[in-house]
Amino acid sequence: MFDLLVLGGGIAGMTAAATTVRGGGSAMVVEKGPLLGGSGQYAGYIWTAPDHDVMDRVNPGGDLGLKRALVDDFDDVVEWIGSLGVSCGERVPVIGYGRGHRFDTAHYVDGCRQVVGANGVIVTEASARRLLLDDGAVRGAEIGLADGSVRIVEAKATLLATGGFQADAELRAQYLHEQARDVELRSNPFSSGDGLRLALEAGAAIGSEGAGFYGHLIPSGVALEPELFVDITLYYSEHAALFNLAGERFVDETAADHLTAMALLEQPEARGLLVTDARGYREWITGAYVEGADSLDKFALARSRGARCVVADSVSDFAEMPAEWGYDGPKIAEELGRLARGESARPGRESDPRALDEPPYYVVEARPAVTFPFTGVRIDPQARVLAADGAPIPGLLAAGADIGGLYERSYAGGLAPAIVFGRRAAAGSLVN
Repeated sequence: MFDLLVLGGGIAGMTAAATTVRGGGSAMVVEKGPLLGGSGQYAGYIWTAPDHDVMDRVNPGGDLGLKRALVDDFDDVVEWIGSLGVSCGERVPVIGYGRGHRFDTAHYVDGCRQVVGANGVIVTEASARRLLLDDGAVRGAEIGLADGSVRIVEAKATLLATGGFQADAELRAQYLHEQARDVELRSNPFSSGDGLRLALEAGAAIGSEGAGFYGHLIPSGVALEPELFVDITLYYSEHAALFNLAGERFVDETAADHLTAMALLEQPEARGLLVTDARGYREWITGAYVEGADSLDKFALARSRGARCVVADSVSDFAEMPAEWGYDGPKIAEELGRLARGESARPGRESDPRALDEPPYYVVEARPAVTFPFTGVRIDPQARVLAADGAPIPGLLAAGADIGGLYERSYAGGLAPAIVFGRRAAAGSLVN
């Protein structure tokens, strides 16, 4: 019997397994894909809100206990990363309101793997078929292995860390939005809701279906491959204007690109025209999204990949937009003209109210891509899965993108909560 059975070998799962073994316990990791790391392998920064006040301001609807745990444990998490021989960069601003550190996620996962090897087991291309339930308590799981055989694994505690349900089109449509069925996936392809299904079978409560998701805007017409997850993302939308098919702005783009992606998903056909001026091109399209990150010309990259892109010499050019694009060009010209003249905008542009008054204009048709959902299994601050009545389900834990309740149509980091609640789950497994 293991102290902890971990379902999912991403950042949260490997953190929990390594913490358990470091603490003197035993762990088994079951990963559905051929490699460890999950979607976290595509990230490069660990960050969150610097204090409770900022967290409450940017994420007012999130569960208070989970928010507090995330902020309170952040410095310990950075120290934990260093203890694995993985260096973190200097503290830098992230998305305006966050603070964090650049680090090598592949190195981190490998560090966890080495620790787990001391008193644990890791299997890949395997997944849980069902949880072992004993009078309402979870005692392990039935695991389907790559060769088709089945293994019954008993454990004092079982952690759901399968990475969310973003790879399942029907679950996206059910919990995110009907149009989410057809959006691009900006994550690994193995996170298809296994943790959610297992939790529901055990009687777990699920967080709000309207909580949203973490994702970003990408150019339409571009095949989204892992090597492009960062390079092709249109982070600069915070310094641009976004128009729907009716030629209307519908969101404060300057709040954050990931919030704009959520808003665009709910617009007709989930597509829009992203427009910025020459200054936006110089300072943001070709600039680094986070201090210390690499810079590249995202407009040129999108164009080279076949995206719908154009450079407009003036505001009036938008009135002559090709009909096959499907946008109300005259309306866009009218609205953009107001922004170029510095007139009051509705919705407002709080974080970057400058006039878009320096032609030419760089235009990219954008659509949302999903990285992971905010809807998921409800947990308490100790990462214990909660039943519908609010009581913990004995022996069942959750962390990473499988959890819900932390964020409510807002975001303050993905790697940080994965490690925070992965470590808290491990602490609970060592107590049981």
